[in-house]
Amino acid sequence: MCPLRNAAALATVLLLSLAAPQAQAQAYVADICQASVTPAALRFDSAEHSRWYKRFWTGECDHILGCVPGSPNWNAIMRQLVTRASPAERAQLLPKACRLGQLVGLDWSREHGVRKITTQDLRRLYAILEQGDPLNGVEHAEAAARAQLGR
Repeated sequence: MCPLRNAAALATVLLLSLAAPQAQAQAYVADICQASVTPAALRFDSAEHSRWYKRFWTGECDHILGCVPGSPNWNAIMRQLVTRASPAERAQLLPKACRLGQLVGLDWSREHGVRKITTQDLRRLYAILEQGDPLNGVEHAEAAARAQLGR
């Protein structure tokens, strides 16, 4: 086979493998969040990062060493927020809560030495979301997360 053709085939395989985790990341995000999260914003440091991001949304461990499956997970939290919100609030709440999940989950799922949002921070954010009005909770949790991330 021609070396140039080999290089082109290798480049194609590499590009497809890099894009695959991004496309797959959308598959496990709650249906109510599909329109609000941005696949282009997903930049995974590794396959492990992608699996932990899936854990954040679903609670599934997918062969992750040291992972504890279950709750809390962002899909379950989204359902709780929607249940607690009034119908009038839901239109504002959903996109904000979904984007918050992407923001927080993408950082939390990174390696320990790199991430800025820890599991303890998640507990603090969940506590903010459980208090009072869901829309205000999401706004306060987003402000806290952005401060933690330096944004």
